[in-house]
Amino acid sequence: MKFLIVAAKTGGHVFPAVAIANKLIRNNHKIVLIGTDSEIEKKAYEKFDSQFYQLSIEGFRGKNLYRQFLVILQVFTNIFRVLKIIKKEKINGMIGFGGFISVPSGIACWIKNIPIFIHEQNAVMGSANKLLSNFSKINFLGFKIDKLNNSVLTGNPIRDSFFNIKNGNKSEDKKIKIYITGGSQGANYINENIPVALKSFPSNIEIKHQCGINHLRKVKTYYDSMNIHVEVSEFYDNPENVIKWSDFVISRAGALSLSEIISLGRGVLMIPLSNAIDNHQVENAKNIQDINLGIMHEEKDGLESLIAKIKDIIESKKFIDWKDSKSMLHMNASKTIVNHVENYFNR
Repeated sequence: MKFLIVAAKTGGHVFPAVAIANKLIRNNHKIVLIGTDSEIEKKAYEKFDSQFYQLSIEGFRGKNLYRQFLVILQVFTNIFRVLKIIKKEKINGMIGFGGFISVPSGIACWIKNIPIFIHEQNAVMGSANKLLSNFSKINFLGFKIDKLNNSVLTGNPIRDSFFNIKNGNKSEDKKIKIYITGGSQGANYINENIPVALKSFPSNIEIKHQCGINHLRKVKTYYDSMNIHVEVSEFYDNPENVIKWSDFVISRAGALSLSEIISLGRGVLMIPLSNAIDNHQVENAKNIQDINLGIMHEEKDGLESLIAKIKDIIESKKFIDWKDSKSMLHMNASKTIVNHVENYFNR
């Protein structure tokens, strides 16, 4: 069978799409990719010997009326483009991973009576997925979302590189290892406040801090006054190795990042992005708290609260309990999703 894989722009959409595409190919299916040709897509999709089609479309929410009108025009234009792709490639089904690019693709498939499946990574349904969920055959969920018809909690598909990683954290080291990350673009709150919060901690902690592009010098300066070992990097190409090296992680609350962290047997101090759409990062963090694999700190809680939470994790050794509570939901997500899709066509 041949499946249309629709994802674009962010790692939260693209990396789950890559995981599902790999699983489909291993199961002898073919894929056709639709995206926006962003840099993250180019890097993620380069290994696929599959046809890629580029659509030009912007997000809808947060735009002024004029920009929203242009987006609506883009949707209608791209519906006709996707209809041609469906006919040319003889598509059997579509799997969409959110983002507004999935809207014209989903509508085109609906017009042609081609089964649509969607995957929502966050604990709050995004606008595009909310629309498509009304005629999707199965709504796959990374985190639990109540009162959603035709839904299956599958977890978030994890990249192949996160499987079979050797444990890089040597128990005889005695140091408590903390991986700090604000994502590939960095997070000003994390970059500016975590070094201050760690000033009062003893020298038996070791830090690797991913600061984001163009923030290296500034973050190194913040750490200069501290007598602890710090490795600051703009970006880690293999985050799975750094997560596994750590005892626990301090991170934003993006759905995929959290899924990857807990899948590697690490807990996380989560600092949700304060202006995330629909406050979805807070809801993601609540899901992780509910399964006792993390603690949430909101920016509005202040620096003293942040210090107290880090101190509690270290002094009560919460990170040991987190390592004993490894979640396998997301590791099995790709297999679960593809099995459901195949079962739909084989029924």
